[in-house]
Amino acid sequence: MNEYFIYYTESNVVCLIIFLILLVHDLLNVDRQERQVKYDHALIAFMLYFVSDVVWAGVTAKIIPKNMISVSICSFSNYILMATITYMWLRYVMAVEQAPNRERPINKFAISFPFLIATVALIITFIAAPGALFDENLNYRPLFNVFLIAVPIINITAVLGYTMKKAIKEVDPIEKKRHLYIGLFPILTIVGGLAQVILLPTTPVFCFSCAILMLMVYIQFIETQISMDPLTKLNNRGQLFRYISQSSNLYMDNRRTYVMMIDINNFKLINDTYGHAEGDKALMILADALRNSVKNKEMPTFVSRYGGDEFTLIVHTVTVAEVDALIVLIRKNIEECCAAAESQYVLSVGIGVEELIWGQDTIQKCMQRADKKLYIDKEKQKALLKSSV
Repeated sequence: MNEYFIYYTESNVVCLIIFLILLVHDLLNVDRQERQVKYDHALIAFMLYFVSDVVWAGVTAKIIPKNMISVSICSFSNYILMATITYMWLRYVMAVEQAPNRERPINKFAISFPFLIATVALIITFIAAPGALFDENLNYRPLFNVFLIAVPIINITAVLGYTMKKAIKEVDPIEKKRHLYIGLFPILTIVGGLAQVILLPTTPVFCFSCAILMLMVYIQFIETQISMDPLTKLNNRGQLFRYISQSSNLYMDNRRTYVMMIDINNFKLINDTYGHAEGDKALMILADALRNSVKNKEMPTFVSRYGGDEFTLIVHTVTVAEVDALIVLIRKNIEECCAAAESQYVLSVGIGVEELIWGQDTIQKCMQRADKKLYIDKEKQKALLKSSV
């Protein structure tokens, strides 16, 4: 049993050190975002659980005296920390997915309500009938395991439901994959926990599965930082090139592929007249308009900031009419986003569109043709603007 305790402790300490490294790295980041803060909260909850789990292993190995006091403290600690981990993960997912009103007190109370109810029920059961939770050898009875996993299952189910709903509605294949990842990752911890309880009770499988989960999420977060434009939160130029480098992204069965190049008219004038902060605001307005234009469309669309005030869309449609309708919608949404942002101007953009011809074309040539059409449209839009003044 001493060897078991040493092995179990070493495994948890290694995982704890890994999480501590991730936490310190995040805390030293000068530009910590909301989701990083929520991720760090989950890290801390995991670390506390590892400590509690080591103490429980000491009680099981009788390194620490096994009595009602030690068993009760460890059991309740594990119960609270397991619920806290999944609660923090739910809060992290809400931050990543930008869930509306997530910071409202009523919403925070709603997602913590199952934990409050379960805790009251557990305390009453422990006071009224402790034998229903522990047997004569102070081992868990099935009822305590029900309490232990009930709240985590509710929280993880909420995560899965929310992220799967987002994934189903998402048209950007990269964003769809992100929704799926963040929703399916917690299943790894469930599998690890069940494997430890049912198959390998003396092996810290749960600890390892948690470490794998958080490392995968952290790597995915770093990849997102690398692939995302920090100002507009759209895909950046590097991610665009990675996307178009895979032929499976460009040629889809029963769909036509179009490259759309978009550029703000008189962008330099906006910077010179209103300042660079207002120029950044103009870029964010256009980015919001593009997101709003494609988010409810069934056609797969990749949206990115190409550089400066130029944006690129890769659109997969069935008919050319869908492209024409998308252009009209983009201009309409630009006006609405300008009004919502109370900007001192309405953005005017040039749009160039070109179809990628299967079997006899390259994406580079298609983008060049779209770029030429972009500048033709820019002159047309500027002329329309002058005539309306």
